[in-house]
Amino acid sequence: MTTGIEETQKLQPTIISYVKDLPNVCSLAGLACTILAIYFSIIGVYYAAMIGMIWAVAFDWADGLVARRMKGRTGSDRIFGGQLDLLIDIVSYGVAPAILLLSYGAFDPIFLPAAFIVLAASAIRLSYFSTFGLSDESKYTGLALDNNNILLVSIFLLESVLPSEIFTVILYVSALGLAALNVSQIKTPKFSGNPRNVFLLAFYTLGITGIYAWKLL
Repeated sequence: MTTGIEETQKLQPTIISYVKDLPNVCSLAGLACTILAIYFSIIGVYYAAMIGMIWAVAFDWADGLVARRMKGRTGSDRIFGGQLDLLIDIVSYGVAPAILLLSYGAFDPIFLPAAFIVLAASAIRLSYFSTFGLSDESKYTGLALDNNNILLVSIFLLESVLPSEIFTVILYVSALGLAALNVSQIKTPKFSGNPRNVFLLAFYTLGITGIYAWKLL
């Protein structure tokens, strides 16, 4: 006789089956870009790290766009995809910027507090969002974390024109400023939900990729 537990186990999909879901493929592609960004940050190839960081955002936005357009996704598909997205966000927008900051600071202990604040702010921001979601005005409370990467890759353009000592201070202060905005009470729109903004991000991503690829030559 089949028990209720056995029936539940039969109905429960396998873990790896969710990899076939196209939005999750986009999420994992973004994670791959983040791993590359972390790797290049550690070895000091910062221009390549910037490319990885902005493509992580592009794939993050793509997974939401694809998910909204797909039909036939089950409730568990949406829940799993949302959880996967949140977990990848902490790596892409918390761990990666923290490691970038530490690496550019030559792993000097003075950069540890800022790296912790960046990572802690991203964890708090995501926990708050997973608890309360969007505000009544359908806006984020606090600066959405994807903006961290978008702004950092722009700020890093100054690295080649400013003395290293000055740029290090700018990067340090910028990282702390973004962390403060992440956990602030400001209301920001959901940029990734607008198709026009997706087009603008695609243009920005290709432009940033071209600039940093040229700098790598």
